[in-house]
Amino acid sequence: MSLITALSSVADGSMHNRHNAQDMTVIANRTAFLTSNAITLDQTTRLQPVFDKKDFCTYREIIDAEQGRGMTDDSGIIADAIITTQPYHALFLPVADCVGAAIYDPEHEVLALAHLGRHNLEQGGGHKIIAHLSRHYQSNPAKLRITLTPAAGKNEYKIWALENIGMKEATFEQLASAGVLQANIIDAPIETTSSADYYSYSEFLKGNRDEDGDHAIVAMMTQ
Repeated sequence: MSLITALSSVADGSMHNRHNAQDMTVIANRTAFLTSNAITLDQTTRLQPVFDKKDFCTYREIIDAEQGRGMTDDSGIIADAIITTQPYHALFLPVADCVGAAIYDPEHEVLALAHLGRHNLEQGGGHKIIAHLSRHYQSNPAKLRITLTPAAGKNEYKIWALENIGMKEATFEQLASAGVLQANIIDAPIETTSSADYYSYSEFLKGNRDEDGDHAIVAMMTQ
């Protein structure tokens, strides 16, 4: 089994509209981005985090019948990570400051896509998703390969509940505490809050960005 991972940028257009899940421009952007990575919209499932809850560390294995969910409407999988054991089932997550993490277990052929935002990290989400994979799929943390998206910079977006560290700092600390090797992490160290190449929701809310949008990470196992 091999793995495809890709990250969009502002140049690819927004991958999410917070107010209209059927935005045809967004759907066209998603289609073009996926096609450029040999993935189709119909074989992709969107992870759809929500923020009006108490538990931000919920995980769900998805099935092939759920391919296409959330890619043209608001029917994405509501969870903090989605997991597949099937090749050619792509996992998709729009983000615009939070950390997206594609977690691949080549030994057991398991792929997870996790949303590591402030709420999740405050609850130890970086550690908990690895523990979940170890417990339910026998994954060895030291053999996991992880790809991280850009995220908000520490100076602009601090996690107060974690002694004001940044999201990437919290992510690396929690993954390490779970047994992940730093050598197995591919990081995009760009700060969304300072780079015009990636969307930043926090900067948009401050009036520092003209466009409210999301970039996205996609991951898919292939044979």
